[in-house]
Amino acid sequence: QVQLVESGGGLVQPGGSLRLSCAAEGNIHSVNAMGWYRQAPGEQRELVAAIMNGGSANYADSVKGRFTISKDNAKNTVYLQMNSLKPEDTAAYYCNAGIFVSITRYGSYWGRGTQVTVSS
Repeated sequence: QVQLVESGGGLVQPGGSLRLSCAAEGNIHSVNAMGWYRQAPGEQRELVAAIMNGGSANYADSVKGRFTISKDNAKNTVYLQMNSLKPEDTAAYYCNAGIFVSITRYGSYWGRGTQVTVSS
């Protein structure tokens, strides 16, 4: 059994910062890429940022220069530092990870989501 445990969402004023965390827990052989997606009401889920085991990362154009994704491989944990937040960043943020539960069994797992609201 594998689960992704997210934390760090909340309410913040425009221009403020938040840091999201997501830890992969359970029967894990190894973790591949990890990332963050978001979904606003009435919108499709979109990729925010993703990071590979080697540290290479990619970002949505809308967050480049404001958000930074990082990963602690020893803890199977991914972080998303969000700075200069804008009202349009308001959404439910979901963690995603590609996980090997054995040498041959691989799956994509999702967290339950954490709400980020940017409002004055």
